[in-house]
Amino acid sequence: MLDFGIADAHLHLWDLDKLSYPWLKDNPFLNRTFALPEYNAACGGVRVDKMVFVQCEADTSLYREEAAWVTGLAASDPRIAGIVPWAPLEKGEGAEEDLAEFAKNPLVKGIRRIIEFEPDMDFCLKPDFIAGLKLLPKYGFSFDININYRHNRNVLRMLEKIPPVPCILDHIGKPPIRDRKLEPWKTEIRRMAEFPNLYCKVSSLATEGDHKNWTIDDIRPFSDAVFEAFGFDRVVFAGDWPVSSQAASFTVCVETLLELVKGAGRQELYKLFRTNAENFYRI
Repeated sequence: MLDFGIADAHLHLWDLDKLSYPWLKDNPFLNRTFALPEYNAACGGVRVDKMVFVQCEADTSLYREEAAWVTGLAASDPRIAGIVPWAPLEKGEGAEEDLAEFAKNPLVKGIRRIIEFEPDMDFCLKPDFIAGLKLLPKYGFSFDININYRHNRNVLRMLEKIPPVPCILDHIGKPPIRDRKLEPWKTEIRRMAEFPNLYCKVSSLATEGDHKNWTIDDIRPFSDAVFEAFGFDRVVFAGDWPVSSQAASFTVCVETLLELVKGAGRQELYKLFRTNAENFYRI
């Protein structure tokens, strides 16, 4: 499949005996513990050398505990080279205490504060949220942008306000693959790629399609648009396990992406599956 070890830039793990995840109650498929042994088995023949843990929407009172728990896991599996926890960036300058505390942990590389789930579509443009984002470079942190395509226009405006903040777009911005609706998402993605501080995770593609009936041809127009916009220098493979397993196994996710970039050279594949993640997350 690949003749080198990869960096997985988006791994989720949770233990229901350790922390509470309210959102899982509405998802029977995911409502159980997902631990490292299961992830290792899911990887099959894909050698994963490095992993970045991304926050899993634990109860919002437990975000520090989640980061501490994963830090403990990393002590026994040093392939966990980075952690991206939740932090209340909407507090503006009030978020600085959390950021300063996270900065004491060398594994913390960035912050994810999910925009997608906010009922207010203008959430990412609120002055306090922008102020919180602007604090991230002070601590050497990046920002994971988790949205769906409905937020694209506002995220473009957000990016205009935070040029020094290294950002990465999760899951190619969750386009409407299931509806096969390429525009205006494609045009908006092209505009996003004009911001040099923005990378893009090519992840969970099948998850945005029909979980049981997706085809590679459903995905191809969307993946083509991402590679046309970002090239191979700012795209990052991310497994999004176990969320992605609702539609495709980890190995199928890798095989699908390899088919979508068929014809790419080894150097381009190495960037996509390893060095771009290493460079962005500094792992």
